[in-house]
Amino acid sequence: MTAALTACLTLPASAAGTDAASGAHGEHAATQAALDSVVREGPPGGIALAELGRTTWAGRAGTADLSTGRKPRADDRFRIGSITKTFVATVMLQLEAEGKLSLDDTVDDWLPGLVAGNGNDGSRITLLRLLNHTSGIYSYTDDETFKRKEFSTDFLRHRYETWTPRQIVRLAMSHRPAFAPGDGWGYSDTNYVIASMVIQKATGHTYAHEIEHRVLRPLHLDATRVPGTSTRLPGPSGRAYSKLTGELAGPGEPGGATYDVTELNPSFAGAAGEMISDSRDLNRFYRALFSGRLLEKPQLEKMMTTVPIEGVQGFSYGLGLMKMTLSCGTEVWGHNGGIQGSISQTMATADGGHVLSLNFNGDWNVHEQRVVDAEFCGS
Repeated sequence: MTAALTACLTLPASAAGTDAASGAHGEHAATQAALDSVVREGPPGGIALAELGRTTWAGRAGTADLSTGRKPRADDRFRIGSITKTFVATVMLQLEAEGKLSLDDTVDDWLPGLVAGNGNDGSRITLLRLLNHTSGIYSYTDDETFKRKEFSTDFLRHRYETWTPRQIVRLAMSHRPAFAPGDGWGYSDTNYVIASMVIQKATGHTYAHEIEHRVLRPLHLDATRVPGTSTRLPGPSGRAYSKLTGELAGPGEPGGATYDVTELNPSFAGAAGEMISDSRDLNRFYRALFSGRLLEKPQLEKMMTTVPIEGVQGFSYGLGLMKMTLSCGTEVWGHNGGIQGSISQTMATADGGHVLSLNFNGDWNVHEQRVVDAEFCGS
């Protein structure tokens, strides 16, 4: 879901378990310390997996399950939220390379009449503008009724309900655009729901099928799936927790109630953020992406052509891909993601030689960027 604008190796047996995974040794001591500090200030637990060349390090902090006291494991699965967008953009760029569509096509070329009303005009919005968030389309996750239903305690009554992509787009179309296409940048989850509908129209298959066929199977990402309406989080996994304050990833009230939100129907997120994975699979995916295994050179270059974000220093956005310049000057690429009870991020150097994936099993007061800075800057 909404990104927070804050600043293929096999795991060794010791890292895959629950006891040795938390070793803060060598150059990763700062990363472990940052992981610990985030958990002290907010979510119940966290995990991180870093790969540098042929070296793999796994860290953990806190608790994966508040009812049993189970500790986090390096191979725990979790909901990855908006990291889903990088998978969606990869598929669309593959389709462009195959001549099945062009990023210069408009939404109306593929889905006539879908984006219309209240000043919305699909004939003026290209597929490129969907992927880099310059479409101006309102993000349905900003709708106050939606937020109350999904991110407040009302979620407990609605957690198993199904949303369709057309329902989501209709909700977005009840709002005026944030700006004219190309006249600004605005992160909109609606963009990727529409992109998934274009993928289905262009291929005759769901975007989930295309991701599985084109990415998950070739890379043997066995822990990764597109769940659709399935409410279960497959094991191994901990539990996911939220304060259900009405805002995702906001600060939780001190001493406020904590709710188990592990089970939910992720169709409300769809192609904007429904996928499930683990740290090893995410690292493998991004390493394959940046090494050119998934995209032809022109498409990868297009993916990594970014739009600067006014008012956010050191941050720009490509096609389903963020670029960040960290405090030490290191440039990293990837995406973050949030969904009820889960805040995640994967970042890598442009060559994929150094990559980090992390997850916290709570969605309040999470300063995940602190762990990224520690891993890539050493402080």
